[in-house]
Amino acid sequence: MREVNDVSKFAGRRRRAGFPFSQRVSGGIINMEPEMEDKTVELMTTSGMESQTLVDDLSPKKTTVLKPTNGPVMGSRKRPSEGNYEKEKEHCITLFDQWSEADQVEFVERLISRMCHYQHGHINSYLKPMLQRDFITALPAQGLDHIAENILSFLDARSLCAAELVCKEWQRVISEGMLWKKLIERMVRTDPLWKGLSERHQWEKYLFKNRTSEIPPNSYYHSLYPKIIQDIETIEANWRCGRHNLQRIQCRSENSKGVYCLQYDDEKIISGLRDNSIKIWDKQTLECLKVLTGHTGSVLCLQYDERVIVTGSSDSTVRVWEVTTGEVLNTLIHHNEAVLHLRFANGLMVTCSKDRSIAVWDMASPTDISLRRVLVGHRAAVNVVDFDDKYIVSASGDRTIKVWSTSTCEFVRTLNGHKRGIACLQYRDRLVVSGSSDNTIRLWDIECGACLRVLEGHEELVRCIRFDNKRIVSGAYDGKIKVWDLQAALDPRAPASTLCLRTLVEHSGRVFRLQFDEFQIISSSHDDTILIWDFLNIAGGAMQLTLYRRKSRADWLMGASVVKRSASSFFFFLLVISLSISHSAPSCPF
Repeated sequence: MREVNDVSKFAGRRRRAGFPFSQRVSGGIINMEPEMEDKTVELMTTSGMESQTLVDDLSPKKTTVLKPTNGPVMGSRKRPSEGNYEKEKEHCITLFDQWSEADQVEFVERLISRMCHYQHGHINSYLKPMLQRDFITALPAQGLDHIAENILSFLDARSLCAAELVCKEWQRVISEGMLWKKLIERMVRTDPLWKGLSERHQWEKYLFKNRTSEIPPNSYYHSLYPKIIQDIETIEANWRCGRHNLQRIQCRSENSKGVYCLQYDDEKIISGLRDNSIKIWDKQTLECLKVLTGHTGSVLCLQYDERVIVTGSSDSTVRVWEVTTGEVLNTLIHHNEAVLHLRFANGLMVTCSKDRSIAVWDMASPTDISLRRVLVGHRAAVNVVDFDDKYIVSASGDRTIKVWSTSTCEFVRTLNGHKRGIACLQYRDRLVVSGSSDNTIRLWDIECGACLRVLEGHEELVRCIRFDNKRIVSGAYDGKIKVWDLQAALDPRAPASTLCLRTLVEHSGRVFRLQFDEFQIISSSHDDTILIWDFLNIAGGAMQLTLYRRKSRADWLMGASVVKRSASSFFFFLLVISLSISHSAPSCPF
């Protein structure tokens, strides 16, 4: 009874000292809660005599050993004699040096796995300076700038901004290497939107030139880049919201009204009209420059390049015209009924007709065009054709799309799905997009023939359709032009309600043909007009870029950087180039 009272007094003293001690006596052994174990080690070292006497009193025949469970307590471990440790260490190092690199790595991994957390911290502190390198200062003095410029020229805009903030040496290499100019040039070469902006805003003349006094300093290109990004974001927002500047060409047809086909470039628009004529318009002034006559029926289709205009008509003929003079170079008579559509490229031309046939032609020159093959298989008028080096694709009023081999002209497969005749299509890479009189648009994989998506929204026949990498633009007999999100349409998870970005309503008649690029849509209609929908130059909010002016250098200092990135963002850049920048010994920090 006296021993139990002594234990109770001992426990009470520990509680008052602030230790959450729970006592249980069973067979003369004191069991403690897990959170008490580390404190108990300290308690036993500071009050060793008292606790040992108590344990001895409770169990004179047993010795209780209390061990911490949360890793080793380094303070309680003793190194063996210094002489033995040195000998053992040298022996281990000797064995380690004899192993292969793979074995050494495996051995070190096993050693690290047996260490505690604070030991890992010591190792990390030791390794960090060894892994951190400023690769620019580590380059040899000879050719340093050239090598450093080549390395940094692969960076994107955000990484280049971060690199400028590393130190003055990095900023000097970027500035003297004109890396912002090189970045803009790379974007202009690879992105049509950048190329179009460079032409329209006239800063293209400061690109792709060697270092001369005529080009502005690097700071100009540094400040130009964010302005370009802002313009691109504005253009994309204009497309999404339908903001545009509208220009109208009144064709003033003499007899029957309607513009059946068109094509444009930066200088001109060429249109084919229901009154049998072909009209060439100045794209800037919207004035009619020339009228080509010769067809005895409506001009239903056309295409041109830098040398010739090729047109197809309801008079069943195909005519070839010289672009600059308007002279007729050739007339092809083959089809029995109206020529509804045609395409030519790389010495090959394909025409289709209301007579249900497709003609494949070899174009050696504008005056030397010979028939290679006639493709038959459709059971109704063939309304549209398209082709590349692999396939010829045709669509018909028989509700089918047929695929043919370009090289052999052999039939490949049929795409079925539309419920009524097909009026239009475009084919590029593996994607075919078609529009039908069932009022729908379908997206197809040409290789397997699968229908990837059905777009619904038009109220009448879908007469014309075009697409690029971002969007599909369609025109219909309901007088409406719709803009669709192509990437979302290709995603089967995207809801149908999110696919149509905008509906444009300005035509008062059926939309017959349209073409578009990153900045505009040009459409023609039964209402005898050609409309230019400009998403770049919006009235009241036109975007302007600062052009180069030969003034003081202060004019170019429009900002130190596009954005100031955090340190973590810069480490991401370092990860991309598989190098790290030393914080312990930076060169010349800003």
